[in-house]
Amino acid sequence: MKKLMVLAAGILQVPVIRKAKEMGHYVIAADGDANAIGLKYADKAVVANITDKKAMLQIAHNERIDGVIHPCSEVSMTVMGYINDFMGLSGISEEMAKRATNKYLMRKAFEEFGAPSPLSYCTIDVDNAWSVFCDKFDSNAILKPSRNSGSRGIAKIKQGICQDEFIRLYNRALNESRDKQVLIEQFVEGPEFSVEIIVWNGAVHILTVTDKKTTGAPYFVELGHNQPSIFPKEMIDAVQDAAVRGVKALNLDNCACHAEIKVENGNAYIMEIGARLGGDFISTVLTHLSTGIDMVAAAIDVALGKKPCLNAKGDKYGVCIRYFCPRPGILDSIKNIEVLNSEYIYESEIYCKKGDLIKEVRSSVDRSGHVITIDNNSIKAIERADAVMKQIIFNTI
Repeated sequence: MKKLMVLAAGILQVPVIRKAKEMGHYVIAADGDANAIGLKYADKAVVANITDKKAMLQIAHNERIDGVIHPCSEVSMTVMGYINDFMGLSGISEEMAKRATNKYLMRKAFEEFGAPSPLSYCTIDVDNAWSVFCDKFDSNAILKPSRNSGSRGIAKIKQGICQDEFIRLYNRALNESRDKQVLIEQFVEGPEFSVEIIVWNGAVHILTVTDKKTTGAPYFVELGHNQPSIFPKEMIDAVQDAAVRGVKALNLDNCACHAEIKVENGNAYIMEIGARLGGDFISTVLTHLSTGIDMVAAAIDVALGKKPCLNAKGDKYGVCIRYFCPRPGILDSIKNIEVLNSEYIYESEIYCKKGDLIKEVRSSVDRSGHVITIDNNSIKAIERADAVMKQIIFNTI
């Protein structure tokens, strides 16, 4: 039995906690919220500030852990790296974690290595950002926090935007940035993908490519994903090549990776790469269903210093997830929920109830539920998911 520490114990971490226990490991789950749902599934629950690296190192040392993992989140990546460094554990170092969570450092690494990446500037304040946009960009741009995830604070900046609106969007990005820095970047027009990866002893193993659906401008919140990709092979080859080059540019090793990439005019551009399992059930559910490879188990093995099994051991499906995003207002009723009983629905959940306030979708936390469908191929799974989205009616007032 190995001891695995899981940093964070929210809904996205539950599959990792449960899988680690299923594999026979002793799981210590840590979260700052005493009511975090994942704590009840762990062998030992620790309520602590998981962003305090010295406190978490002391806990890890006292528990004599064999590995640490921070799945589907980035808030404590540097803490995980710090623990790995001091205890000599498998996984990314604190230096790797900094490059993989700070978008400015990430862009610098891509540029130095020659990995394909959009034009990017790190701004010091709103006046500097406005000047950069006016002087350096002759096309649309993106404002984004230097450190955050889940589409928080991201906004498209169109040519011709007035300065007052630019300032409003800049301040929104700034408020969402954990390090109080904002990037302004080239806007890449084209389809978006993620690449699910396991890196072990320097070898980059691509498990699958995910097609992504977003709200588009101005906030680009993810509304759904499907696997395998339905795009042409030459496009997917370009996406995979960019992902591998990006992982190597960041010098990542012994970890799961989630690379986000867009393609414009046949050219792939790396948006960002996280040294972690992807969120939105991509790594924890979709990848296993579409490839037969248990990516969660592989990530746990890597964190514990064990060679991961990357062979397909289950059936392969076309799989799709879609998120419910009702019209803003007070939720009055939900109709036709019975359609969720279909044999083609693998999993579903509604996050809201009558009387709840439904907000405009500006980040992933504003979504109201999800459905995961499976079928013989991706196109059929997408059709089934989209049909459910049309049939279930959220009435707001």
